[in-house]
Amino acid sequence: MGFYTSIEVSATGLSAERLAMDTIANNIANVNTTRTAEGGPFKRQLVVYAQKNEPAPQTAGALDAADPARSRAGVEVVGIVKDQGPDRLIYDPTHPDADGNGYVHMPNIDIVKEMVDMMAASRAYEANVTAIQEARAMGTATLGLLKA
Repeated sequence: MGFYTSIEVSATGLSAERLAMDTIANNIANVNTTRTAEGGPFKRQLVVYAQKNEPAPQTAGALDAADPARSRAGVEVVGIVKDQGPDRLIYDPTHPDADGNGYVHMPNIDIVKEMVDMMAASRAYEANVTAIQEARAMGTATLGLLKA
């Protein structure tokens, strides 16, 4: 794994975790949304990750020429899916979206779970930033050795 490869891998993690935090924020913002364009309450959204493993481009730079079999690895978001869990039911016969029995179908979002997921995404983002900073520090230290 080359110097730039480690930074590229961490950059894919940064991008994926940023999207995860945006998705979680959207879930929290819609915690009380009982009507959507599709009908029914808002459904919690989940980010689906997959390993990224693309072949290196043939026009790669000098660092990549040393290892032609090298691939660009990392993580990618392959989609955002709706959580098919059951809706929360709240008894409120005065609510405009109440069903015939007086129950309102609320989104299947648990704020505590969303906050835990947000903390995990934030920590993963921080870990990728630290990895980039360390790779940069190692590159700088290597250049310092060459000057001596």
